[in-house]
Amino acid sequence: MEFFRIKKDIPFMRYAPIFNVISLLTFSVAVFFLAYRGLNLSQEFTGGTSVEITYAKEGEIVPLETIPSLDTLRQALADNGYSDAQVQGSAHDVRISIQNRDDAESSRVGDQIKEMLQKIEGPEATVLRADFIGPQVGKELANDGALALLFVIIGIVIYLAIRFEWRFAISTIFANLHDVVIILGFFSFFQWEFSLSVLAAVLAVMGYSINEAVIVFDRVRETFRKRRDLATPEVINHAITRTISRTVITHGSTQMMVLSMLFFGGETLFYFAVALTIGICFGIYSSVLVASPLAMWLGVSREQFAKVKTQKQEAVV
Repeated sequence: MEFFRIKKDIPFMRYAPIFNVISLLTFSVAVFFLAYRGLNLSQEFTGGTSVEITYAKEGEIVPLETIPSLDTLRQALADNGYSDAQVQGSAHDVRISIQNRDDAESSRVGDQIKEMLQKIEGPEATVLRADFIGPQVGKELANDGALALLFVIIGIVIYLAIRFEWRFAISTIFANLHDVVIILGFFSFFQWEFSLSVLAAVLAVMGYSINEAVIVFDRVRETFRKRRDLATPEVINHAITRTISRTVITHGSTQMMVLSMLFFGGETLFYFAVALTIGICFGIYSSVLVASPLAMWLGVSREQFAKVKTQKQEAVV
């Protein structure tokens, strides 16, 4: 199904050097912030204590003006020695996150927060859940996450090398790493919390971007076999132009779902949706203007996909 059909091929490859310079600059900026500021790792990676509380009462309406504000809770935590605590949530439901510290007894942090809440003026807070993650568990989660990312990259390279050709495999993995680093660069620059859900979004973006590259490269292979009158840049332009309608439908429908999670999914899904939004936008860009030019410059040609017909010549006696 196509919403529209573009009759004349768009000369994407003519402007490939310009877009690749832009990609190199954004990639370099992302790497700089990752090296300079690092990632704001969540407690799932660093370890710590997470306490979820609510001021809502079953069958009762708690006036908002009587509920302590988030700033009040932050000040109370700072007065009790937890100036680095993160307080997030809505008026009725709050999550307090405190990282592990050497000078604090981890097993007592949850109890101390409960005692602190009882001293704050306002309606009684109900502790829904108090979780403690040790530093060793957090380290293992970080290592497992890095291994998962590595195995995904290896699997992608093997799949594309078998399905298409090694030039396509190298081009696609560079484009995927471009997307991953850009996402991490955003999280480093704004110091957004990088959690397991965000890591899952990064892995999902890699698979999503691979799908787009496979569609484009599959059309490139098909065009090489059918159109012998086109040079390599023209073949790539033709393949990208013919997949634009599909890209608009697929990415547009996916982005609508992601935006619904972003605006209505609450705090739990917010950064997951942010990572997906960044990844989808840059995934389209990298598949068209990063992977395709790299494949062209690596020397992809018709001979690698179309069998050259040879005519047998009879020997003249």
